[in-house]
This record gives sequence, structure tokens and C-alpha cells, in this order.
Amino acid sequence: MLARWLNIIAIICVIPYTKGEPRVAIAHLQSLQSVTGQIELTETAKGLHVYGVITGLPPGAYGFHVHELGDVTPDCNLAGRHFNPEGATHGGRESTIRHVGDLGNVLFVNDRAASATVDFEDSVLTLRGQNSILGRSLVLHIHEDDLGLGGNSTSLTTGNSGPRVACGVIGIKSPYEPWSAASSVSPSVLLFITSLTLFTLRWKLL
Repeated sequence: MLARWLNIIAIICVIPYTKGEPRVAIAHLQSLQSVTGQIELTETAKGLHVYGVITGLPPGAYGFHVHELGDVTPDCNLAGRHFNPEGATHGGRESTIRHVGDLGNVLFVNDRAASATVDFEDSVLTLRGQNSILGRSLVLHIHEDDLGLGGNSTSLTTGNSGPRVACGVIGIKSPYEPWSAASSVSPSVLLFITSLTLFTLRWKLL
């Protein structure tokens, strides 16, 4: 009898996760000029995998950040500041101290037409909780980000990366079921629930 109940509980706890998919967000970057791009942000065991291609700027490095608001009309200037829920100073993506939204630079290279391939994992960004970037915006700037090393006050707030040249709202791409559904429960939570249930059952049968 006990074995039967244990099997039923295991099935109930595992089904939601096996039906789930990694959360994926997407941002379509646009500008009043000719800059366009599509960036996907996928949950992984190491954080968010940020991947996509941006076109429309000359070869060079350009500051790239998550900003706190999702209002990108008409020219990205209403997107607020860098997303910085902890009130930290500006840094680079690999910096110990940084804004949550600090993503360093994207590098445009000249192969026929200049384009930038964005491909990295970030352990600070999330699609849930305090550091969730859903509904906020990705912003590309016109100058290189000095990663907080410029030696002046502006460096510690914006990285001296200059005006905003393109932006896009970060929205849900997949899966299609509500992100608050049971299918999005993480494996660690499921393991805890399963262990607690099994412990309770065994204690009652002693």
C-alpha cells in the first residue's frame, strides 16, 4: 500500500515539470534610424542565455543594457535608467559590482554589412523574481561602454555610453501556457515538495 502511494505522489510531482519548457523572452530592437535586431533570452541552469543579431551600425563596440521601463516610444528616452534594483554602481557584465541591467558592449564587425552577434549567458538576469527583466527594455547606445572604469561620475552611472540608438520591450515568447502555471515549477522546488511529502507519509506510518 505504501509503495502504491509513493508512486502516485512521485507521478503527481513530476508531471508538471515534464510538461514544462524553459521560459523564453524576446525583444525586437528598432530605432528611428536603420538599426534593427532580435534578441532572445532563454532560461538555463546558469542563468539567461542571451542570443541574437543586431544590424545597422558601423563596426565598433556599443553599450548594451537592460533599462528599467518598457516605454520605448518614440525614441527610447522614456525607458528610464539602467535596471538597478540593488542601487549598485555601474560596471560590466563580469564585474562583481554592477547594475542588474549592465550587459557590457556588443561588437559590430564588418562582413559585407556590419552586424553584431550577441551570444552569452548571464547569471544575474532572470525572468522571475526581483531581477526579472520582463516588461523592461533592451537598449543599445551609440558609444562604447567603459564598464565603470572611466574615472568620472558618469562612468559609474551610464558607462559614458552616450545616447540611445535602438531599443525593444522584453516580452514573453514561450511557452504558451501561463508562466504562473504549475508546469513552470523548478526541479528544486519539486524535489523539496516530494521529499517533504514522503517524509510525512513515512512518519505517519511509523
